[in-house]
Amino acid sequence: MEQPNNDELLRIIDLLNTTYEGEEAWHGPSLAEVMRDVTPDMASLRIAPNTHSIAELLFHMTSWRIFCVKKMQGDGEFDILTPEKNFGQLPDKIDDFEWEALQMELSLSQEELINELDKRDEDEFLEEIVPGRDYTYYDLLHGIINHDIYHAGQVMILKKALTFKAAGAGRFRDADDDFGSSYDREDYY
Repeated sequence: MEQPNNDELLRIIDLLNTTYEGEEAWHGPSLAEVMRDVTPDMASLRIAPNTHSIAELLFHMTSWRIFCVKKMQGDGEFDILTPEKNFGQLPDKIDDFEWEALQMELSLSQEELINELDKRDEDEFLEEIVPGRDYTYYDLLHGIINHDIYHAGQVMILKKALTFKAAGAGRFRDADDDFGSSYDREDYY
């Protein structure tokens, strides 16, 4: 009996799991590690106008996992076309329950994604075109991995900036002032 050719699929599953919750990811902390000590207050805040909060980024990562699952289940119509579907319509301040729900939804979307991939026997699936798109499942799945790494980095920077601001560091202006990125020149002259 011929063995199924699923080496690449197994590597992708391993990368998805490592990026999401692995303890020794090559890029640094996994997404779960990065989110571990985020409080609802931190998750709600923006470091500047026209930026996303950590909660919105979490919603966004969940949305694209759901997109991937829906496409693998054959839903050619499902799409993420509005800001509300992409980053959510979250309240300005989320509470403990809402924050826990957002984290649980991400966790469940990860499980669904892995379960859907586990149903596949062959790497051939990876070369199929995603319904409604012009790229393959291989590209989509690697995109999810890269997407998680990118946003985990953003969350780490947001956490540092929010901690820095909460500590009363004077070099950054409030988020209401010029996008929060200026510094006080007298500190440097």
